[in-house]
Parts: sequence; structure tokens; C-alpha cells
Amino acid sequence: MMPPKLHDLSHLITDGMPVYPGDPTVHIHTALDLEQDGVAVTGLRLGSHTGTHIDAPSHTVKGGRTMADVTLEELVGDALVIRMPELHEHEIYGWVHLNAGAPIPSHVPPIIVIDTGWARWFSDARAMRHPALDAAAARELVTRGMRILAVDTFSPDLTDGSADFPVHEVVLGGGGLIVENLCGLETLPVHVRIGFFPLRLDGDGAPVRAVAFT
Repeated sequence: MMPPKLHDLSHLITDGMPVYPGDPTVHIHTALDLEQDGVAVTGLRLGSHTGTHIDAPSHTVKGGRTMADVTLEELVGDALVIRMPELHEHEIYGWVHLNAGAPIPSHVPPIIVIDTGWARWFSDARAMRHPALDAAAARELVTRGMRILAVDTFSPDLTDGSADFPVHEVVLGGGGLIVENLCGLETLPVHVRIGFFPLRLDGDGAPVRAVAFT
């Protein structure tokens, strides 16, 4: 039996890479030099929501679970990939949009991946003008079995300077998880197995290596 093919769905973490407005900037520097110090060590300064990352409930919910409370079993599972092409800047897409292709079943797998195609703008100014999911649609997905909402944008909510995060409230408020800034989704089948492997931090989130298995 052939081993599964692995697909990396994570953005490369680089010095000065784009971050969500207000988040710590990313700084990568040489801390120790191989020729001078005998070893090479890289110094990192970044926020817990850098690049492709996962949000724990404590990100927006007071007293919510931290990443230390999240089990590995939660982070690997069957996923449904929903494609949402031709969305416009700041567009809110809802349940009708999600069902425009194949109807969403009454019971969905624990991981829902939404492919808006916006990952191609990750390093462009329009990245922050991404479309956003309607909170009612997020609530329906949770009702149907979703535990992890994964998107290829900086947030499933609008990034517009507002302090309102309705989709975060629905998903994280229900004890679920959110993964943001995926990439490479265009090659995935509709039904796929995915794993999110975060740094083991006791905090509100962590960068992840997101991997699909086909």
C-alpha cells in the first residue's frame, strides 16, 4: 500500500512577513553564527497568530481553553473543502453561497475548510480586504458537526478595524477552533484528511504546520 501524499498548506514564516493589523511584527535574525560560535541559532520574535496559525478559544473567550487544553486527536481528522470562487473584497458570504456547489450534508466532518482563493493575495495589500463568513452560516456548520473552521484568509471575520468578531464568537465560543491563513488548497479534493500541528504553547494560539493527506 502506497503511503499518503502530503500537501503543505502553510505559509513560510519569514522576516517582516504580513501580520494581522496590531499583531507583533515578525523579526528573524542570526543569534549565533556557525563560523564565530560553532553553531547556528536563529532568533525569533513573532506573535502567536503569525502566518498559518490556530486560534484557541481563549483568543476571544475569557476563561476559554488554551492551546495546552487542545488534544492532538482534535487536530487531525476528516475535512470537507468548500470552494468559494469569485468573491469580492469585503464580501460577506453566507449559507446560500456555501451551498452554491454541492449541497452541504446534514452531518459534516469535524474540519471545514473554506477555499476563497484569497491566499494568492497573502503578501498584497488586498489581503486585508478579504471576504468573510456570515456568522449565521458558521453557526449552522457548528450545528452540523464542525469543530474546526479553517480558512485561507487572515480571519473568517472582516479585517476592517472593527472590534466585532461574530464568527470567532460562534466557533471559539462553542469550544471549537479556527485555523487562518491556509494556502495550497486549490489542489485538494473535496473530501480529504487534514492535520494541524501547532507549537506546544499554553496560550491563545500558535503557528501551525498544516498538512493534507491524499
